[in-house]
Amino acid sequence: MSKIKQDPGITECSRCGTCCKKGGPCFHLEDKILIEKGIILSKYLYTIREHELCYDNVKDSILPATSDIIKIKSQKESLACIFFNEKKNECTVYDNRPLECRALKCWDTRKIEKIYSKNRLTRKDLISTIEGLWDLIGDHQKRCSYEKLTLFIDILKKDKKDKALKGILDIIKYDAQIRELVVQKGGLDPEMTYFIFGRPITETIRMYGIKIIKQDDNYRLIPIS
Repeated sequence: MSKIKQDPGITECSRCGTCCKKGGPCFHLEDKILIEKGIILSKYLYTIREHELCYDNVKDSILPATSDIIKIKSQKESLACIFFNEKKNECTVYDNRPLECRALKCWDTRKIEKIYSKNRLTRKDLISTIEGLWDLIGDHQKRCSYEKLTLFIDILKKDKKDKALKGILDIIKYDAQIRELVVQKGGLDPEMTYFIFGRPITETIRMYGIKIIKQDDNYRLIPIS
């Protein structure tokens, strides 16, 4: 864990907006009501799936997620939280901001470090009772797991490259197809797919040193130098 930050010279928020510009918070069980009551809509959220590589703010490292992590999306072309009004330098959901936002004090991080990895909200907490949808999520998680993806990527660096390449491409294709299916056949808002299925593999695979180029219906894997 990183060293706890304490600055005795600061005792209150100066509304500089720095924390909001670095991205949205993770959700905890205490925040469940914000989603259930529609105060924060699911289309503004995305899921970091179990075992997916992600940045741990407290440990200041890129590590596999130990469970689902639900976060607020960032603005387009920016890391800033989608609910941050940059012109007015203020939070547009301040009265209903999530637990982490209420706990964060940039001059004293003890409280945020204490709660950071505890009682995290998961997709199961929110949608496991929705018949059909939860089965679809379970199937996607099984066929597109990050454990499986990581294994194939490790094999790429050794032998059996053809088998590994096929495995990775199968994951990418299924991930893309299931998103297209629920949008076209199920009428789902495309923005919701980031919450339901997590971020597309074509985006997250860059964390593993690979980028994807799609040509017609074919995908090419290119190492990131």
